[in-house]
Amino acid sequence: MAEAGETASAPFEGPEKLLEIWFAPSASAVPDANSPENGRTGLRKVPSAAWEEMLAIVKCQVLSVVSGAEMDAYLLSESSLFVSPHRIILKTCGTTLNLLGLPRILEIATNHANMPSVYQCFYSRKSFMFPERQLGPHRDWQQEVQFLDNIFRNGAAYNVGKVNGDHWLLYMTTPSDDSGATRSLSYSVSPPLIENAFPDYTIEILMSDLSPAARQPFFSTFSSPETPSSHALSLSRCIGITDIFPPHLTTLDAYSFSPCGYSSNALIRWGEDPFFSSSSNIADGAFAVEGYYTIHVTPEEGWSYASFECNVPLHPTRSSSAPDMNAIPDLKTLVQRVVSIFQPGRLSLTLFISSEDNESDETGESPVEAAQRAFRAALCAPVVEEQTHPETNGVNEKSLDENSPSYSSTTGKKEVRRRYRRTDKINYEFGAYDLAFASFESYDHK
Repeated sequence: MAEAGETASAPFEGPEKLLEIWFAPSASAVPDANSPENGRTGLRKVPSAAWEEMLAIVKCQVLSVVSGAEMDAYLLSESSLFVSPHRIILKTCGTTLNLLGLPRILEIATNHANMPSVYQCFYSRKSFMFPERQLGPHRDWQQEVQFLDNIFRNGAAYNVGKVNGDHWLLYMTTPSDDSGATRSLSYSVSPPLIENAFPDYTIEILMSDLSPAARQPFFSTFSSPETPSSHALSLSRCIGITDIFPPHLTTLDAYSFSPCGYSSNALIRWGEDPFFSSSSNIADGAFAVEGYYTIHVTPEEGWSYASFECNVPLHPTRSSSAPDMNAIPDLKTLVQRVVSIFQPGRLSLTLFISSEDNESDETGESPVEAAQRAFRAALCAPVVEEQTHPETNGVNEKSLDENSPSYSSTTGKKEVRRRYRRTDKINYEFGAYDLAFASFESYDHK
């Protein structure tokens, strides 16, 4: 997307900086959990003006907001902000100063929500395309780490993947019972306590070198009465974004930038899906059943990029061979749907999953290994499908090769499926969380 004052011809840094701060282990653990105001507790009671003041420090602004039962999703001029009672997620791209907003976030949590200490903090990003364009602590990973170390007494930094290729950088605070730690400031982190029947779960799909056909729809030409939001919603339906998750469970907020670019946030009522709603914890209202996904697209040739992030706890694969468009997809199906929209030449995937509930299944396979298997099945398997569409007059398209356009009999929308080779696979154990990281490259990528 183009920042204010930039044109489509100027290099734009698509890969985002992702800051996630937990002030309590769950919404039920915030100080005012039993005394909501208009159904809101914790950080959701913070006035929007306070968030806007913080975002001004970061150098971005609010475009629109959608609210669900359990969180608020702010669409920003540079990516997204998600606010839950106990947690805030700030995702910004370009040359925004994401980390400079952190001290103000801590003040807001203290002054407006009576939450003066941090439960857990994560900061991550993909390697930048144009690191020389970054400002402040974002000029260099070591500067970012030092900035965070000056605030948190028990952080750890990791470089996941090839240093001279696509890699992913992570800083996370780790549990510590050492109240006499030498690092200063009053923000300390309690040991993680995962209370939910389902694990804390975040999947990111970070895509580069999008195909020309996939990039073209994101160069916006629209005029009154069409608005950036109405154009983006129409575009979302046309290219299949609205079909990534069941529309009846999704509230989508989208924006088309001029001259190019696209952003969307979606709130997903995944607890209403029959696959999840049978859980006694959901029936008892024991934990959150609303999640999100967010998509951001920078379509310019030379630095094209698209990101997808989601925190719905997906099963790696389901037994049914045909995906149900009215059901929450499994991980394999989700990856296929997202990648078929953007057709990247290169992509990396990360799955971050809490490990207290992250035990091996009856086959002895851990959740991160199951995720790695789902990634590979989604991207590396030969594309051989029985697909029919009205426009093909019933012609069987099974003979199409993996890079040919095809039509999905389930969605009725045109799909292009590429076949990929895996170039990197790494699993990490961080104590409270496990990570699956993988990189892929298409066979026709040059």
